Amino acid sequence: MAARTGRFAMIEQFMADGVTHMFGNPGTVEQGFLDALEDYPDIQYILSLQEAVVVGIADGYARATRKPTIVQLHSGVGLGNGIGMMYQAKRGHAPLVVIAGESGVRYDAMEAQMWADLVDMAAPVVKWATRVVDPGSLLRVLRRAMKEAATPPMGPVFVSLPMDVLDAPNDEEIVPTSFLEFRSVAPRTEIDRAAKHLAGASRPMIIAGDGVASSDAQPELTRLAELWGAEVWGADWSEVNMDHTHPQFKGMLGHMFGDHSKGIVSPADAVLICGTYVFPEVFPELSGMFGPGVPVIHVDLDAHEIAKNFPVTMGFVSDPKLTLAALADALDGMMDDGQKAAAASRGAEMGAAKQQDLEAARARDRSFHNSLPLHASMFAEELAKHLPPDVIIFDEALTTSPELTRYITPTAPGSYFLTRGGSLGVGIPGAIGIKIANPDKVVFGFTGDGGSMYTIQALWTAAKYGVAAKFVVCNNHSYELLKLNIEEYWEERDIPEHNFPIGFSLTEPDIKFAELAQSLGVAGVRVEKPDQIGPAIERALNHDGPFLIDLVIANQVKGTRTIAGADKA
Repeated sequence: MAARTGRFAMIEQFMADGVTHMFGNPGTVEQGFLDALEDYPDIQYILSLQEAVVVGIADGYARATRKPTIVQLHSGVGLGNGIGMMYQAKRGHAPLVVIAGESGVRYDAMEAQMWADLVDMAAPVVKWATRVVDPGSLLRVLRRAMKEAATPPMGPVFVSLPMDVLDAPNDEEIVPTSFLEFRSVAPRTEIDRAAKHLAGASRPMIIAGDGVASSDAQPELTRLAELWGAEVWGADWSEVNMDHTHPQFKGMLGHMFGDHSKGIVSPADAVLICGTYVFPEVFPELSGMFGPGVPVIHVDLDAHEIAKNFPVTMGFVSDPKLTLAALADALDGMMDDGQKAAAASRGAEMGAAKQQDLEAARARDRSFHNSLPLHASMFAEELAKHLPPDVIIFDEALTTSPELTRYITPTAPGSYFLTRGGSLGVGIPGAIGIKIANPDKVVFGFTGDGGSMYTIQALWTAAKYGVAAKFVVCNNHSYELLKLNIEEYWEERDIPEHNFPIGFSLTEPDIKFAELAQSLGVAGVRVEKPDQIGPAIERALNHDGPFLIDLVIANQVKGTRTIAGADKA
């Protein structure tokens, strides 16, 4: 009997770790293990037509499952195509295990066709990158890759797999990866010391991010915010870390300009940071984010991010769920009746102000109800009437996110995923990945006309595998986010308003997204008028398969929206 080779052993290792899907785009140097994969029907290979799509679908799947997810790319050219989405996965802590084949160790001296230093290419966008050079260590390396991807801070890893290593005999034992238990909390004395710094605050603030969701710490965050009477602001917040309808959830800090965040954060007289880094902006402020002498407590499982950019009073490399619970207990025993009453009063005031703002925003929305082109709020309001309570939204359409979340408000963990990391094109593939992970739930993916064209090929994958996600292209014929950002730039530098750069426009020719979807096997419809909204939504929900709505909307409505990320138009 012939010895088992590495190309079979690696698949058996993946199966031992519970892998059920591999997302990929094939190439010649990967053909050996892809051929072997045919012998293992328990792992489904999900084919996509371009590597950015492959990584985007896997990213959505990994976000939904929180499990290491296998991504197969092709050599240096395929890895290059996938790197933008791998950056997205790194910034968003998606546990991807990216593998790519190469012709073989024996050809290293030749620098042959498609040769590239794959490890150096991948290193900037992953937690760990390596190359297997010894056939006897193939499975050892793959187990380490799985462990690294799944250990907080989770993130993508990369393994280069030479073809001759995979074709060599492999006698390594198949054993499941040793995943780590990382829930820990600081000693009570340190928790009490932190609570003393926080207890007397009259303008307390919590800055929270996706580390809360990763730890399932939403109840603990909410309890502590209520007890302390704190505003809660999101930073690096792309999941439901707190019910967005909660009176004390204030929204997102800036994702673009640091002076916006500074104006919000600097008045606080005590700050608790949890499950995020500070501050996730393109142009961050370099100083003055916290007032003089203000205590800053930072809790995260990512030691690298604590006190990286700004000093903190105390830092805890510990589990957010356990630490927030311990801090709340300590504060409950430390705050006197007057402080607790003041905290409750602050919460009530925030709730009243939030409700007033919501009513004003919806009143503004109603003023656009019969306008053409359509205002996105009309579609969002109507869609909300048709959706089941457990719908999952994947939202890449940042300039329509305020309208969307005003009517379909994220409340439950796992019900809403926002784009993260800055890579355009994640909306359609992300929704496909989430739908594969949640086949029994309704999944809607929102994207823009600009972003969708980065990965429109993903629709073919949805059609091929019957992935019945629904897609909405918010078609404003422009890169509207760039328009809003350049308006800010003009204002900052006292530049008079003038025509936007021609590169911001996506008109002439008009992209017919419904027709484009149909050419890729996905049913679709264009919506341009109010009376077309309801029927289009009903068609999408009743259609047994993927469906796309090309929603033609206004491309500039000044003074009516704040982008997800809180940068004002």
